[in-house]
Amino acid sequence: MDPKKRKNISIGAKVSVVEKQNQRNGILTEGIVKNILTNSSNHPHGIKVRLENGKVGRVKEIKE
Repeated sequence: MDPKKRKNISIGAKVSVVEKQNQRNGILTEGIVKNILTNSSNHPHGIKVRLENGKVGRVKEIKE
């Protein structure tokens, strides 16, 4: 599923995100989606979400 489309991400989904400070080195953080922060239906860099652990980042992978 395309992580750049908001419709593919739901609250409670397991995802990998890249946090702002890790955008250059590409380190991913795994977690469960608590809130979806991007309002538009898609975003070229990935949909921004808040994870249950409080971290915020753009979704790069959606786990099944």
